Amino acid sequence: MQFVSVRVITHDVARLAEFYGRATGLEVRWRAEQFAELLGGSCTLAIGSAETMTLFSAGAAVPESNRTAIIEFRVDDVDAEFERLTDAEIVQKPTTMPWGNRSLLFRDPDGNLVNFFTPPA
Repeated sequence: MQFVSVRVITHDVARLAEFYGRATGLEVRWRAEQFAELLGGSCTLAIGSAETMTLFSAGAAVPESNRTAIIEFRVDDVDAEFERLTDAEIVQKPTTMPWGNRSLLFRDPDGNLVNFFTPPA
């Protein structure tokens, strides 16, 4: 088994794809008007419209209602990323966690939690 993707369901794919493209510097690849991907080195962030859920099971995923998952990206310098992310809703400024990671927690436009972190040297 290979873990390859996390998919976020949204009412506005373009807005969320643009946000993650700016925040991460990753290229947004459009598969359809209702589906975009950002390919990272180890995993893909997929963004799908709420309309795509009818192909799976209508109502199984509800946009803008996540309160349990955190989308995490390993970065070189958390503090530099904090200075760069001027338009994000910051939940926690750069903080060194008890396990050594330097972490920045913020929300995407749909309210999903995002963590930029740097592990200890």
